[in-house]
Amino acid sequence: MANSEICVPGDRLCIADDTHQNGVGTFTVAGFIYSSLAGFRQDVLLPDGKIQVKVTSCSKTQGTVPEVGSLVTARILSMNPRFCKCSILSVDGIVLHEAFRGTIRREDIRATEKDKVEVYKSFRPGDIILAKVLMIGEGLMYLLTTAENELGVVVATSEAGCSMVPVSWCEMQCPETMIRESRKVAKAQPDFIQTASVTPNR
Repeated sequence: MANSEICVPGDRLCIADDTHQNGVGTFTVAGFIYSSLAGFRQDVLLPDGKIQVKVTSCSKTQGTVPEVGSLVTARILSMNPRFCKCSILSVDGIVLHEAFRGTIRREDIRATEKDKVEVYKSFRPGDIILAKVLMIGEGLMYLLTTAENELGVVVATSEAGCSMVPVSWCEMQCPETMIRESRKVAKAQPDFIQTASVTPNR
C-alpha cells in the first residue's frame, strides 16, 4: 500500500514496533521512525505482514538536503563546553543554496578518549570542517560527527589572518607568526579542501 504524505528531514512518521519497520529514507530513534529525506512517504506491505515505511526523495530540482551518513562541509559558528553550532554549506560536494543548521556534541568530536575532549581545543568560530550526519533532529537540526580520521578542520584562519597549516592531528600553525593552535584536524583529501575553500560565506 502507498501513502502520499509529504515529509521533510526530521519528521516523525510513526512508531517502530512489531508491525512497522524503517526502510530507505528513514531512521529509527527512541522507538519512532523518522524521515531522513525531503520527499514522499511510502508504506509497503511485506510478505511477512509487516509494513515497511520508506521515504522517496523529491526531484533534485527541489534542492539537495543532508541525509544520515552524508559527508558535509560546515562552518563553525559558536561553541560552549558541551557542543558547538555550525552552518552546513555543502553536502557530498554539492554547495547548498541555503545553509542548514548543525550541532556537534563533545562526545562526537573524536572516536577515542571522548571524556578528555575539549570543544574549544577542537574547533574555533570560522573554521571550515568536514563532518558526517549522525542524526536528524526536529526542526531540521542536524547532529554531526567528526569522529573519524578523515573528518575535522580543513580550513582555519589564525589570529593574524593567515590560513593555517596542519602540523599534526591535533594542531595547526600560522605560517606568519609560527604560533600553533589546537584543532581536531582532518586527514582530508585535496578535493574536499578545495571545495571547502571556495564555499561562500553564509
